[in-house]
Amino acid sequence: MNDRSDFVVPDITTRKNQGLRHDPVDYTLPQPLERYSAEDHATWATLYRRQCAMLPGRACDEFMQGLQQLEVDADRVPDFARLNEKLLAATGWRMVAVPGLIPDDVFFEHLANRRFPVTWWLREPHQLDYLQEPDVFHDLFGHVPLLINPVFADYLQAYGQGGMKAKNLGFLPVLARLYWYTVEFGLINTPQGMRIYGAGILSSKSESLYCLDSASPNRIGFDLQRLMRTRYRIDTFQKTYFVIDSFQQLFEATAVDFTPIYQALQALPTLGAGDVEAADKVFHIGNQDGWADSDDL
Repeated sequence: MNDRSDFVVPDITTRKNQGLRHDPVDYTLPQPLERYSAEDHATWATLYRRQCAMLPGRACDEFMQGLQQLEVDADRVPDFARLNEKLLAATGWRMVAVPGLIPDDVFFEHLANRRFPVTWWLREPHQLDYLQEPDVFHDLFGHVPLLINPVFADYLQAYGQGGMKAKNLGFLPVLARLYWYTVEFGLINTPQGMRIYGAGILSSKSESLYCLDSASPNRIGFDLQRLMRTRYRIDTFQKTYFVIDSFQQLFEATAVDFTPIYQALQALPTLGAGDVEAADKVFHIGNQDGWADSDDL
């Protein structure tokens, strides 16, 4: 999601969508399968093989099971319609193709109705390791496999339902932190050890290694209000990762009315991305190696 009012559509998004039209209301368009080149399919295959080689033992079981159940294509950019047949049957979710980042209210409306917006185009070979805006590999590979898990699927729908309320109350930046630190960059504690479930990590080779192996970041137990007070990074690896005990914990913690929480947060200080509080459940305090000096969001 994009909560920055100064957002400018990146050049690559404009270039990839040249000549295409999306619906002016919900921003969807038919997935333009004919636009995927041989180079696109080769790039997808490279990214897919690279992540699948490193994620066992790092990604949570639910993600790996979802990837297998959906039978996500390994050698070419997947056909959304084919995957939607399995996804709809499992949890009632489906993917919809969009040109790139979309307005917040449109994004929330899709999630609230169990539709996950997926950017249809793919990064280029020179961008394998980093792309600031989401592409089809991030959106589909990173996000969609967990939508086959019923509890996580319900959590994401509830997030969408709460989005418009947060926007109307003026607390969208606070709610964006919840999405960022769970859906995009969340870790989960399991009997087998700490695992990844956030799509921003799962679709990134370097952050898949950093988030679990590096001594630099903090790893702190999930607490809703604590998390919603915490700024985050969009230009570097995260300074802090929040760790849930289960998807059920996440769903139950966020199923309440957020209005009193928003009111309570107004009386509390906002925390930097790397701050550690005395009351935190700390799994690891980072040594801050390589932390950027630029401002957190």
